[in-house]
Amino acid sequence: MMAWTGIARQEHSRKGLRYSSDMTDREWALAAPFIPGAKRGGRRRTTDMREVLNALLYIAASGCAVRIR
Repeated sequence: MMAWTGIARQEHSRKGLRYSSDMTDREWALAAPFIPGAKRGGRRRTTDMREVLNALLYIAASGCAVRIR
């Protein structure tokens, strides 16, 4: 079991994140290489893939219902 020292609290802090499920910069650095790059040709990607992953993590963490019609 880890003791909650000042250093541990700072290392695991989620301050500055909109939701507790949002990824820290450190977590994003680990996940980003697994996100496929934008396809060549066509329009540039306008969607922030980090925000997409944050949204998926929010849904997974909160269990919020998604309406499918």
